[in-house]
Amino acid sequence: MTLSAHRQGPSPAPAPASTRAGAAVRVARRTLLESLYLLTAPVTALLGLLLVAGGLCLGTAASLLPAGSSVAARALALARWPGDLEWWRIGTVRPRPGGTQGPGQRPRSKETADAADPGLWLDLAHAVVVLPVVLVTSLLTGLWWFIAVGTATYPLRNSRIPPGALRPMTLHMGSGQSQVALSLGLTSPPGRLAFALTVAVLLLATLPLVTRVCVAAQAGLGQALLSNMSALHRRISGLEQERDTARAQAVAAVTAEAAALRRLERDLHDGPQQQLVRLAMELGRAQHHFDTRPELVRAALAEAVVRTQEALDELRALSRGIAPPLLADRGLREALAALAARCVVPAALDADPLGGRLDPAVETAGYFVVAEALTNVAKHSHARRCTVGLRHAGGTLRVWVTDDGVGGASLAKGHGLQGLADRVRAVGGLLRVDSPEDGLTTVTAELPCR
Repeated sequence: MTLSAHRQGPSPAPAPASTRAGAAVRVARRTLLESLYLLTAPVTALLGLLLVAGGLCLGTAASLLPAGSSVAARALALARWPGDLEWWRIGTVRPRPGGTQGPGQRPRSKETADAADPGLWLDLAHAVVVLPVVLVTSLLTGLWWFIAVGTATYPLRNSRIPPGALRPMTLHMGSGQSQVALSLGLTSPPGRLAFALTVAVLLLATLPLVTRVCVAAQAGLGQALLSNMSALHRRISGLEQERDTARAQAVAAVTAEAAALRRLERDLHDGPQQQLVRLAMELGRAQHHFDTRPELVRAALAEAVVRTQEALDELRALSRGIAPPLLADRGLREALAALAARCVVPAALDADPLGGRLDPAVETAGYFVVAEALTNVAKHSHARRCTVGLRHAGGTLRVWVTDDGVGGASLAKGHGLQGLADRVRAVGGLLRVDSPEDGLTTVTAELPCR
């Protein structure tokens, strides 16, 4: 039989007394701070409700007046002040959503307050909802403190009462005929002293937990409604961004359509219309000299045939600009290949297969980006060669045109690319231009697609 000895490790050393005392001091300090926050909350909540409601009413009424904008701004700023105060108070007892703690400025979605700011109405909602909450939390905290302090000071307040004068301690619950009396006895001073000190120790020991729970409920409600990091704020901000994006796309679509119509009108005036005018003049000359100068008639008819062919060619080119048949029949990649082949400047195509047809609006926008960029290359860049690129990945279609010309292209107002940016924005895309002086110019469009 073999005996084995089991060696036990050293037992952990008890925490030093100074460490335990420091922890107790920190808990006591935190409990006092949280109690002060909870007991003063009804005053600030009631004042905040009055200020927020009054500021919103005054600001909304003043904004309807012709010269009431400054008054409305001051009134709405006053309506935000209770929320700022509560945010500062929360920072003294509870960490921020980002992990920081301490008083600080409340984050806002807008620098200036107006009646359309959802933060104002959330401040009003907080002022209304938090009032019953603070009444409950402050009453609970006050009763806890009152009973704890009362029982703890019982020996000081009853030290001179003679033993024979003590009556049995009775607890009364309810009122009227439904009142219930519970006798605790405790007719001796030592018994009452022990009972009072026991209750005081229990209440003071559980007071940090009570204040922490009350602060979590009250401050959590404030952080949920007063911070733009809350889920409700994020939802409202998301809806605002969607609304602004939809509005910007609608404006861009209207602007691009108007620009396209003006360009079509200009092209018709400068191209086919002039050819048709000259055709009419040649036919009129032929008619005038039909009987007297046959050779002049033949020359005029030959010139009319040339003008007719030129007008047809320009009309075909304009029809391709309105609705390119190749794009509708064979897709974006083949249409870009045709554009690169027709470009005056030698152009190379760098395009991956798309693997299927995309949304017609996206294909049309990508086509016109390349067409307009190649037109600018031929007219302004003095480039020797260029590249047309096409990629589709991750739900985004990216087309670009790069040339080795003089550079200097810009999206600023007055440049030809501004209308192209509106067309891209109309389908939710983004147009970027990288064109340093004497460097490569790249026009890139990123278009969302399925």
